[in-house]
Amino acid sequence: MRVVIALGGNAMTSPDGRARPEDQIAAIRRAAGPIAAVIASGAEVVLTHGNGPQVGNLLVKNEMAAHVVPPVPLDWCGAQTQGTVGFVLLNALTERLPEVRATALVTRALVDAHDPGFMNPTKPIGRYLSSAEAALMIQHGQRWEDRGDRGWRRVVASPEPRAVLDAPAIETLLRAGYAVICNGGGGIPVVREADGRLRGVEAVIDKDLGAALLAHTLNADTMVIATDVEAAVIGWGTPQARPLGEIGVAELREFASEGHFASGSMGPKVEAACRFAENGGRSVITSLDSIADAVNGAVGTTVTNQVRS
Repeated sequence: MRVVIALGGNAMTSPDGRARPEDQIAAIRRAAGPIAAVIASGAEVVLTHGNGPQVGNLLVKNEMAAHVVPPVPLDWCGAQTQGTVGFVLLNALTERLPEVRATALVTRALVDAHDPGFMNPTKPIGRYLSSAEAALMIQHGQRWEDRGDRGWRRVVASPEPRAVLDAPAIETLLRAGYAVICNGGGGIPVVREADGRLRGVEAVIDKDLGAALLAHTLNADTMVIATDVEAAVIGWGTPQARPLGEIGVAELREFASEGHFASGSMGPKVEAACRFAENGGRSVITSLDSIADAVNGAVGTTVTNQVRS
């Protein structure tokens, strides 16, 4: 069995949201337990992850040093965080399984240079700044918007990922018996120039959609989206709240169209689960601690391309 495990941001920070190095190391050590159980079962494991808190830390450093040196571009931030999170995950997995064969791979995601998102960037990232602080970043070519009393905030494009460029290397490593950590943050966004050269771009790829594309590209059997709840829930926050178990793509999309899943949290996870299931795979949305049980089909919201009669 080939399994793609997509770790959410909660796997990288403390329960209260802090993202100091010690917080991240402790959280990733906890995540390594259920991941190691899947590896030990004999499954081929591909591990991908979010990088929001890590990139956020780098953006703060960019802003604080902007009067001295130009900011590091966003694609570079993505590459740096893939390396950092990959390194910490490798250490954590080795601690759990000393004999594990695992590696981390810097991974690029191809996007369309003409994606509509580049024409009208809307994805907010980083912290709020004063108008004077934002003005300095605008001088460096960034786009910031006035958000009223809270201050100014940076916005970037969030283009659709079209291809995982380093999939052949991932496939080779899997066939050689390695668990592979890759495609962090949805992949480092790159575009292809007219002459064939690749160029990194200032954009953010949705990590869940990137995971779905990765799982499809690698012909995975199962994709587990690990988050902070046991399952996707309809009627969240109401007396009618109900967790979803096994469900077909069509029914889950209908619930999504009715507004049951927030666009900034569960919405992208549901869309990613549907995309992978539409291509014949099995998607599971569940909590971090339930990853191994989810692979076995025992917990979570399991999405398939079934048609209910």
